[in-house]
Amino acid sequence: MEKIIDVKKKITIAIDGFSSTGKSTIAKQLAKILGYVYVDTGAMYRAVTLYAMQHHYIDGHHFDVRKLVDDLPKINLNFIFNPEVGFGEMYLNDRNVEWEIRTIEVSNFVSKVAEISEVRHKLVEQQQQMGRNKGIVMDGRDIGTVVFPDAELKIFMTSSADTRAKRRYEELIDKGLEVTFDEVLKNVEQRDHIDTHREDSPLRKADDAIEIDNSHLSREQQLEKVLALVHQI
Repeated sequence: MEKIIDVKKKITIAIDGFSSTGKSTIAKQLAKILGYVYVDTGAMYRAVTLYAMQHHYIDGHHFDVRKLVDDLPKINLNFIFNPEVGFGEMYLNDRNVEWEIRTIEVSNFVSKVAEISEVRHKLVEQQQQMGRNKGIVMDGRDIGTVVFPDAELKIFMTSSADTRAKRRYEELIDKGLEVTFDEVLKNVEQRDHIDTHREDSPLRKADDAIEIDNSHLSREQQLEKVLALVHQI
């Protein structure tokens, strides 16, 4: 059982990186051990994507950006803590969508939705409000570069596309979803390209971020490495 560490000085921990690098896993572990608030910003973008899909604003053939932007004031996002799973689950307009936002269909469109400046501005503002009192672990694509550029600890997670696709594939299969490895690998590579080439807040390593390649690290080894960084601060 993980022991809660008493840290007198509350800090902000920003974890960025490519899709399926285990950012959420390490962020949840850290938040639990430190007694911090955990925020999965990817879930927020996924929820907006789900909303766009439900209202037929986006599919494989078209994306009505204007309608989605016009609807942003109608989109209410909240994390509500579930003691059974030990973290806050994503609620879209008062409905739990934690499972729905993790499908491959949402994954296929989320990077396109995240490209939209109006969407990013709305969510970044919410994320900054969530972390105004520090004592927070937040993961995403632009946490250390845009959301919290002054975060005391910035980590950039990476690993090979094949490794990440394998992890994501096994995760989806475990959830009972019907996907192929090639489909997941294609999705990972497409998201990498969109995330790193978008105009607004592209995915990049902050100058003062510490890069961790976890291609050959176990979860335990990864956690030890990150906790050592926390203790240094």
